[in-house]
Amino acid sequence: MLNFLALGLGEILWDILPEGRKLGGAPANFAFNVKALGGQSLTASRVGDDALGHEALSILYEHGMDTSAVTLDPVHPTGRVDVILDDQGVASYHFPNNVAWDFLELAPTLPSVLPKVSAVCFGSLAQRNETSRSTIRDVLCHIPKNALKLFDINLRLSFYTSEIIESSLQLANVLKINEEELNILRPMFGLPSSDINAMRTLCERYGLHCAACTRGDKGSLLVTPDSTNDHHGEHPRSIVDTIGAGDSFSSVLAYGLYLGWDLKRINAHANKVAAYVCTQSGAMNPLPAALQMK
Repeated sequence: MLNFLALGLGEILWDILPEGRKLGGAPANFAFNVKALGGQSLTASRVGDDALGHEALSILYEHGMDTSAVTLDPVHPTGRVDVILDDQGVASYHFPNNVAWDFLELAPTLPSVLPKVSAVCFGSLAQRNETSRSTIRDVLCHIPKNALKLFDINLRLSFYTSEIIESSLQLANVLKINEEELNILRPMFGLPSSDINAMRTLCERYGLHCAACTRGDKGSLLVTPDSTNDHHGEHPRSIVDTIGAGDSFSSVLAYGLYLGWDLKRINAHANKVAAYVCTQSGAMNPLPAALQMK
């Protein structure tokens, strides 16, 4: 397990919640949760050379995160997202443009680390700007061929195109998507109406090892070219918010695939971890020992 090194590649940003700000960003959340699960991880991102950027680095450092691949932008501000929660704690988002992670650059320390990477998680949001999109694709082309390349599609507002999605699928070997996003892809890529058949089509079309579709408290579906597993979901007694739940699912998915767990075991554990994350405020919180993957 000590050889598992996961890379969160993309945005670091502040979630501006009604009760205050929390550090997040899907790739950073993924890296945080891999470490919380017992693995090794680092985040490749960019923050502004401003108060929020330095605070973000301090928090990651306090959590024991490797920040050597996070660069400082002297021009653009640290990213933020204004989060609006409904009565069930489900979040909607507003993202300002032209922030530091839109101009992601390869950190000088990263090329020597890439050959050791076991899994990388990337999404569509950080590819809204050509600069970051080019950097992300360059990194994906320089990690080991047998590494897990998890595309957590993470569709936000209008910050995606069919070209970005398709080229990302071509670079990935694992897909994580939710049911709303799968419905967006159906007409875009001519997918079948059945979830299983739609995901199996994506696996076959793009050579994916595994595709996961999350459905909130209704569980999740895992599909490989030759097997499936459908989990009924976990129901926490109290939900604070759903921020970071999908990212924690992605971390278990990548870690479990690396460890050779079967789909049933991965699905059950990923739902438990995601349900726990929903009982906490924000996306970066320690996990109980019982949820660690040891």
